[in-house]
Amino acid sequence: MRNTRAGAAAASLELIGVTACVAVTGYWNSPLAICMLSAVIVVTFASTFRFGVLLTLTTAIAISAGDSIQDPLTPISLGPGLRWCAQLAFTSAAANYAKRVFRVATILVEGSASRLDTLSEANELLEKLHELAQELPASLDLDETLDTSVEQLISLFSADALALLLLDPTDGQWSTLRRKRGRPPATLAMEDFPAPMAAAMRNQSVVRVANLLTADGPGLTPSSGSGLYGILQARNTTVGLVALEHADLNHFTEQDSELLASFVGGTALAIDNARRFGRLRTVGADEERTRIARDLHDRIGQSLSYLAFELDRILKEQRDASPETIAALENLRNDVRGVIREVRDTLQDLRTDVNDVQGLIPTLEAFLSRVKERSALDITVEARETARLPVPQEREIWRIAQEAITNVERHSRATELTVFWTCDGNVFTLEVRDNGIGFPATKTTRLDSYGLVGMRERAAGIGSQLFVETNSGGGTRVRCVSVAR
Repeated sequence: MRNTRAGAAAASLELIGVTACVAVTGYWNSPLAICMLSAVIVVTFASTFRFGVLLTLTTAIAISAGDSIQDPLTPISLGPGLRWCAQLAFTSAAANYAKRVFRVATILVEGSASRLDTLSEANELLEKLHELAQELPASLDLDETLDTSVEQLISLFSADALALLLLDPTDGQWSTLRRKRGRPPATLAMEDFPAPMAAAMRNQSVVRVANLLTADGPGLTPSSGSGLYGILQARNTTVGLVALEHADLNHFTEQDSELLASFVGGTALAIDNARRFGRLRTVGADEERTRIARDLHDRIGQSLSYLAFELDRILKEQRDASPETIAALENLRNDVRGVIREVRDTLQDLRTDVNDVQGLIPTLEAFLSRVKERSALDITVEARETARLPVPQEREIWRIAQEAITNVERHSRATELTVFWTCDGNVFTLEVRDNGIGFPATKTTRLDSYGLVGMRERAAGIGSQLFVETNSGGGTRVRCVSVAR
């Protein structure tokens, strides 16, 4: 019995009841006197040892007193009362010892059971990991993971059209990264989803549509007759969607639904792992960037400087050489000096970073001043910052800005560049805008387009959104904004 107030009260009432019965039936000569031993054990288990002994002695004294006054003419005999008091006290002590032993045993049993449960859970987890390792693609490269997933879908299902869409967490757009036949849009917003895909998103499960030519359709491919759609979820987050469609009605069966349901779990984890590995690879690239900058400075930079000094010395010594030779040497010296300037700028760009002392704005201004010196861009910086962000977050934003500005310098053919930054220490907006030639909007979803993948990974890593707005001939605007919380 647990050591609680309710239990102690119930046990005490039981002992008092037994005491009353003993008193009524003859006190210590009562045949019920032996029942007090079990009542004492119950009281001791239900309460503390001190309380049990006190209550036991009180009831024993009460019975002894009643026994002595039941017949005033009989001489008082303390012998039976003392013997029963001693027996009851010994019983209470023995019960208290047994209670302690029982409590220790309970703790040991519960500990063993807890360890057994932990081992069982670990065994189940290892079994699941083993199964997952056999099912998932070995590569952590996103392209290879997507290719492997499509190959598995083709081998498992008979479908005329197949599409694998991934959700970009930075702007909420869905990109069709892999497809088989059909011509699904390159990008889709949630509100543009066909009805069966929207149903799969609402239900967060596999949806099978027997007839896409009715009100339940159309599908991703308008000519499809039936479809099967599954959500890719990893770590309670939606990462993508699989769409399988066939020209025939009622093509997909319940077995196909169950098969797709078992497929999407492992595929979602594989894609999510590949994305996270890509972010880690980006962090590793930053460290490699610093190492390369140091090596360039220590080796190539010094070697080029030595080469320039040697060319200067040779030109001074070749006073009697032909004009053609001197002109060639001067051109070579100028080329070397140009390379030295480019290497110096590259070193500065690689080593420029935000830190505890230098924030985002000074870093941007230093970088933009070098861009302005080596290009014909008219650069404008608009900044309103009342408080800084944490350094790791600023560092990712700086790399996004650097990539966007470099794209403008190298690819846009722009004449004007505007950088806008506002931050209050919590909410921020970064915008890089140019008046260049832009590029087709479909290229914003390509994995290798203008470093957009790196920018999106950095934005996702700090929980922000990245928007790229561009039109051929109409300039480009890259915006990174914080997500409201």
